Amino acid sequence: MRSGGRVKHCTYLWLVALGILLEIGACRGSPVAERESSLSLIHGKARKQQSNQAYTTLLYGDEFLLGVRVLGKSIKVTGTDKDMVVLVSKGVSSEAMELLEADGWIVEHIDLLENPNSKKKRPSRFWGVYTKLKIFNMTNYEKVVYLDADTIVTRSIEDLFLCKRFCANLKHSERLNSGVMVVEPSRDLFEDMLAKVTTLKSYTGGDQGFLNSYFEDFANARLFDPLMSPDERKEYNPEFERLSTLYNADVGLYMLANKWMVDDESELRVVHYTLGPLKPWDWWCHWLLKPVDLWQNVRVTLVESLPGTRAGETAHSRLVVRVLFLIPLIVLAFCNRRLLCQIHQDVCGLLCTGSFCGYARQLWYKYTAGSALPIYSKITGSPSNTSVNQYTGGTGGISGSSRLPTYLGSLSVVVCFICALGSMVIAVLLVPRQVMPWTGMILAYEWTFFLFIVLFGKYLDVLYGLGRSSAVAVSSVPSSPDASGYNSGKGHSRSAVLWDAQTVFYGLGMAFFAMSVPAVPFILGVSALFARLGLMITMGLVLSAFMTYAAEHLAIKWYLRGRDEWNQSRPQSGYCGIC
Repeated sequence: MRSGGRVKHCTYLWLVALGILLEIGACRGSPVAERESSLSLIHGKARKQQSNQAYTTLLYGDEFLLGVRVLGKSIKVTGTDKDMVVLVSKGVSSEAMELLEADGWIVEHIDLLENPNSKKKRPSRFWGVYTKLKIFNMTNYEKVVYLDADTIVTRSIEDLFLCKRFCANLKHSERLNSGVMVVEPSRDLFEDMLAKVTTLKSYTGGDQGFLNSYFEDFANARLFDPLMSPDERKEYNPEFERLSTLYNADVGLYMLANKWMVDDESELRVVHYTLGPLKPWDWWCHWLLKPVDLWQNVRVTLVESLPGTRAGETAHSRLVVRVLFLIPLIVLAFCNRRLLCQIHQDVCGLLCTGSFCGYARQLWYKYTAGSALPIYSKITGSPSNTSVNQYTGGTGGISGSSRLPTYLGSLSVVVCFICALGSMVIAVLLVPRQVMPWTGMILAYEWTFFLFIVLFGKYLDVLYGLGRSSAVAVSSVPSSPDASGYNSGKGHSRSAVLWDAQTVFYGLGMAFFAMSVPAVPFILGVSALFARLGLMITMGLVLSAFMTYAAEHLAIKWYLRGRDEWNQSRPQSGYCGIC
């Protein structure tokens, strides 16, 4: 009765703690009255144009909202007094627009321009990219510096407003990149572009390819010189100018050479994360791309423009993170509550006993004697190392009727890898993309380990049952009703199958090598992409070798244990695959 009451009490405390944490996550920093008053204040004081020059960017949906916030923060840090304008489409939520206004952006609504290229000639994500042409129609400004949402400003770029008419940076020797541009808006120019969008070819299927066709002679443009004297600039009136790499440093090129393609890296002005679907706000990119550190360093300085939005977080994202963090812990603790209570008793005994060393020695032998954790009784006839060695060397010593299945080792390795890969994929899909890198890594590992324990643990339990069945099949003496229904009552059942010392050792070993895969490049200080990938692949091969060894030996161990213990315990109904 006392043991059952203790279990119920522990379970109740866990549930109360979960409820409190979820309530805090939902309400912390975001009271309804405070949020509504903040939003109404923003609506009442919408930002208006304050200068005739502006920085601008585009936002098609909430997915790039964090990128725009970080870009705006990096611009404001330079001390500019120019307007910051974000052109938003109908896909942007009202909450996102309110947050951008609170960050200091002027929000202007626009309609998307449909991509005139057929679906076969463009990626699906390029559906509305021609909307970028609308920056050429921002005629309420004399000059506009456009920056993609996946860029950050590292030093002041006020000198870009000295550019004439149209300025951009060349990539791949002869192609202009539309991620950073300086534009003198003109209604006539914009209408001329619209008239030609269906006739001019686009090598990318998007706006960048069109602009390369529209400004066909741009590759011959003169390099923009911000140090040119005012008198020289008055006489100098080019149609367009070419920006140096300092104003559009390509992360893709950095990863190839492991350095920025400039003479002095301290002079970098704009960093552009041009790696297709890999964006700096994806938590896993931090562990692959060294330049993402620059972006994350700006992100952590985001202020709480609205309640609960510090460092790019929201009340919803914090709640999701808390729930994802707690679920595996609570499930494992609930299913293994007997184990936790036993360990708690042992720890208390260790701390309270008069002979500390003697009790510690007793616990050491108790948990390493080959019986399950916690040890409620000493099971005689448990599978010995000799049995395992007999199998690994063939089947010598095992009679024909008791011989292990020939497929057991290879099947267990395959199942182990399927469980590991499936757990990892599910974990990565569960973790929100825009959480902080360390948060994402911890959650991904936690859920990978949790799901692997569930899946592979259930497989080991099936093998345990198969071992018992094989013992029953070869037994010449039928089990009596008394024996078949016998339960020692000491807790030694399948609920303890997964918690013996050897199983824990293999599990900890796999966890260690799994965490070493991304950790080794950072410990060694390797920043080059291909070197990082090489080290990760190497550690992945080490992990695979250890998993192969562990999967085979664990399968043999629990198959033999089930066969040898079939007449000493009876499986309980309602068994949980985690327990």
